[in-house]
Amino acid sequence: MFTGIVEDIGTIKALQSNKNSMKITVHSSKVTEDVRLGDSIAVNGVCLTVTHFTDQELTMDVMPETVKATNLHQLAVGDPVNLERAMPANGRFGGHFVAGHVDAVGKILRKRPVANAVYIDIELSEELTSFCIPKGSITIDGTSLTIFHVESNYVTISLIPHTYKETILGMKKIGAFVNIETDLVGKYIVNQLKNGQDKSMITRDYLARHGF
Repeated sequence: MFTGIVEDIGTIKALQSNKNSMKITVHSSKVTEDVRLGDSIAVNGVCLTVTHFTDQELTMDVMPETVKATNLHQLAVGDPVNLERAMPANGRFGGHFVAGHVDAVGKILRKRPVANAVYIDIELSEELTSFCIPKGSITIDGTSLTIFHVESNYVTISLIPHTYKETILGMKKIGAFVNIETDLVGKYIVNQLKNGQDKSMITRDYLARHGF
């Protein structure tokens, strides 16, 4: 489990790509401080397992399903990546529940400055926007963000100066692809409403009557 609070911007040092899988090596002195074999590290929001490490680098395998479902196959040596270690049981929860299981890849449609923030419109499928609500949470390339606006085919998020500087989202240009993980709790609720209405008291009418 992760929180979407990016700890470091790492750099891709090596890539081994086969037809359907990858092995990546990332440079980062921060997330290697207490790493162990088998640890989970979120790379651009994708939960990967450490298979080898030094005091400056981590190596991780990327399986075929992850290659297909994420933007990791677009990486090149030298590219920056968002990194976060799995949350310890006694850690502070600064973002929201992030599984590191990417739903799909979205595309940046527009970036515009608004006062001290930068608003970004990100194209999503209608299926994914059904899990999004204004003021709800979403994970973009591993960064926990608040949704400010939702349309049928895109959402708008806002980056404060700190997030713009301390994550790779500030570097991404219009047309760039980003990993999307919608809110985990919201997905469970929507799934229950779609598939469990005959078995559960929790329906849309029930939630509305109780203020949700």
